[in-house]
Order: sequence, then C-alpha cells, then structure tokens
Amino acid sequence: MKKKQPTKQPIFEGAEISWFAPLCDGDDDFLGHRNPEFKSSWENTSAIVRAADSFGFRNILCPSSYQVGQDTLTFASAIAPSTKQINLLTAIRCGEVHPPMLARAIATLDHILKGRLTINIISSDLPGTVLPSSERYARSREVIEILKQAWMQNEINFQGKYYNIKLPAAPIKPYQQNGGPLLYFGGYSPDGVALCAEHCDVYLMWPETEDKLQGLMSTMKDKAADFGRTVQFGLRVHVIVRETEEEAKAYAQYLISNLDLEKGNEIKDRAQDAKSLGVSRQSDLRESADEKYFVESNLWTGIGLARSGCGAAIVGNPDQVYDKIQRYIKMGIRSFILSGYPHKKEAAYFAELVLPRLKTISLPEVLGRIPMETPNTPLEKGPRT
Repeated sequence: MKKKQPTKQPIFEGAEISWFAPLCDGDDDFLGHRNPEFKSSWENTSAIVRAADSFGFRNILCPSSYQVGQDTLTFASAIAPSTKQINLLTAIRCGEVHPPMLARAIATLDHILKGRLTINIISSDLPGTVLPSSERYARSREVIEILKQAWMQNEINFQGKYYNIKLPAAPIKPYQQNGGPLLYFGGYSPDGVALCAEHCDVYLMWPETEDKLQGLMSTMKDKAADFGRTVQFGLRVHVIVRETEEEAKAYAQYLISNLDLEKGNEIKDRAQDAKSLGVSRQSDLRESADEKYFVESNLWTGIGLARSGCGAAIVGNPDQVYDKIQRYIKMGIRSFILSGYPHKKEAAYFAELVLPRLKTISLPEVLGRIPMETPNTPLEKGPRT
C-alpha cells in the first residue's frame, strides 16, 4: 500500500501554556495528606480556573474520574461564563454518553465558550466495567468518528461494532466550524498510538527523560504519516518554581514530608488508570531516579509516590524552569499542561516567575479552528502581590 503524504506541519512560535483544574479531589498542601480545605468542590475548583484565566494561562485541563470529584461537562458548562480568555480542555470518557447526545453536549458547550473549547479523549474502562485495551480503543475510534460526522456532515450515518446510527446532524453543529474542537489524546499502547495518529490533533505525553520523549514523538510522527496526517505534541507535567533552586528543592521535599508510602499507594491504586501502560512507565521513571527522586536535571519524580498518572515535576529557579520548557519546545512540544500543590498557589508562582517570559499561543487559533485574537496581556503586577 502506498504511504500517504503527511499534511504540511504548521510552523509557529511559542507554546500553549495551560494549567490544571483538580476536579478529581487531587489538590492538597502535602502529598498523600487529605486536607478538607482542598477538597474538590465547585468553590475550590472554580476559583482555580478563574485564577488561571486572570494569570494568562491559555488552556486548562478539566479531568474526569468516577471515584472522586465532580462531573466534567457539568463543571465546564458552569464555569464557562466566568472565564474571559482561557480555553477549557474538557475530558470525555468514550462510551459514557451516547455519541449523538455527546456531540450535542460538546457543541452546546463550544457555543457557550465561543470556540474556546478543546477536548481530551479518554479511553479508560467505564466504572464497573472491564474491557481489553484493544476494545476500549476500538470503541473510542467509533465515538470519535461519530462526533466528527455530527460536527462536519449533514448526517450521522455510522455502522460499527458498538454503534449503528443514522440521524440528521443539524442539531449538533459546534461554534468551531473548521472541524470542531481540537482533540487531545494520551496513550502508549500500539492501539492508542494508532487512534491518535488517525483522528486526534494533540498527542499528550507524561514526563519522561528527554531521550524517551523524543522516541515517543518519533513513533507518533511515523504513525501519523501513515494516515497522511501530522499531530502536535503536548506534555502534562507538574512544576515547582521558586526564586532560588534551593527553595524549589526544599519545597519538593516538603510536599512529601508527611507521606505515608502505604497511604500513597492506596491513593494511586484507586484511580481508573492505575494499571495502565502509562502509569507503569511513570513507575519505571521514578525507579531510575537518584535518592532525591531526580531522574535528570530539574525533573523530580517524587510526585508519583502519592498519585497515579503524571508523576514528575519540573523543579528549579525561574531560569532553570524556563530553560527546561524551552528545551521541550525545541524538541517540538507545543502544549504544556502544568500543575502544582496546592494548585492555586503554584499557578501564582509560575505566573509571576516564568509565564511572562514565554510566548504563549492558543492552539485552536494557531491551527485555524477560531479567528486569531490578541495575545494575552501579562499582568502589570505579580499575581502573588
């Protein structure tokens, strides 16, 4: 079979610098320590989103989990009118909602946000069910194909293993008419890589050493080229920045100073993705670190002692954190989803010490989904003042 020619890779400067909304009860002052003050609630999480918006972050991930936390689409719809310029990266679990109804819900939210909506595709098991990885990704592929038909065609006409649907698509047109909201996706298995390469726009990775990130990106580029496509690359990583390196490293140790490792394992294991290949890679990363949990310069893996999923943080002074992000940008990473503990405080540190030095972009604007707007204006005063 003749290999398709990949679409031309867009050339642009800067990166999408995003923050994280802890809908899944993942905020705390100490890792592994449940402080009711930081419990996932509308009051706490909406305050973080509004703060990230005012600080100048370009997007914010609203994650999804059954065991703990809030419903993602409901939260995103409620917070949307309170935001001004930030995009919402709203997670959806494929199979949870009948695809035409999901397409309508996403289109409605996209209109509320006037195009400031992006979607994080999740293929985890649905609560109370277990499917082989290949079947979960096959179901996700059907959901995505139905969403795209609903957004881009006059009719949904789909026959598959999981869904057989024939419906008019008139009620389901999103605000973003050039393909609908961007699809962000994270997955490491061959089936997951193939799904992203064929249908998604941004491939999200968890922290790895730089050489391993390059390997993941090379694999994805080759696979996307098989489908005549290109994808953008994103990195989901925590961050701890302080005026000095010593302060940043001291705060990293402070975060785990009250950690009971048995309790930390309990927190990690309760997550839906606790046994995934991605989580396994994060464990391998931590095991290769030194006695202080650093695996390479300014990349600290102590976060993963008490949480599933993304398990490492960029740690250092403003120059070190900025330089590390620039290294990633030079590798070709154009989207960063950052977070820290507690989330609102760490967003303020990053916004004051690093964010004004970075050229930020909105990927939906750069990739032509919505009209380009004036870049975010840095705050005149630091957010911690």
